[in-house]
Amino acid sequence: MKVHLGTDHAGFEFKEVLKTHLGESGHEVVDHGALEYDALDDYPAFCIAAAQAVIDDQAAGVEALGVVIGGSGNGEQIAANMVRGARTALAWNPEIAKLARGHNNAQIVSVGARQHTEAESIAIVDAFLAEPFSGEERHERRIRIMDAYETEGPSAL
Repeated sequence: MKVHLGTDHAGFEFKEVLKTHLGESGHEVVDHGALEYDALDDYPAFCIAAAQAVIDDQAAGVEALGVVIGGSGNGEQIAANMVRGARTALAWNPEIAKLARGHNNAQIVSVGARQHTEAESIAIVDAFLAEPFSGEERHERRIRIMDAYETEGPSAL
């Protein structure tokens, strides 16, 4: 699977560890930045690029997911969700990561590197990447409602 990464300075160190882990696990990793540690970086560009690449790959039929990383993961999640069609979930444990995929068909997971140990963060990402979308009708229906609102606004409800 292709995995797109984006991070801020607070997640930079973990991103480097995660790149190695994902590569060793057989994934094709694409790093959208930050490409060097800079405490004053503007992470939205990196997270938006990663999310857009996931959406573009999926539209082209490529199996792809994304991971955005920050100190808390909050800003990174918000930035990634600015991309039309992106569903980014902030996950704080493997079970939440699985639910984000299984119930919400999230394509991107956000992790707060300062909130977890390295092992915990890797477990969250691994759980997210391994979990398929359930495809259950109730979940698909709810996603269609959100997608319609995103493109049509309040009239879609």
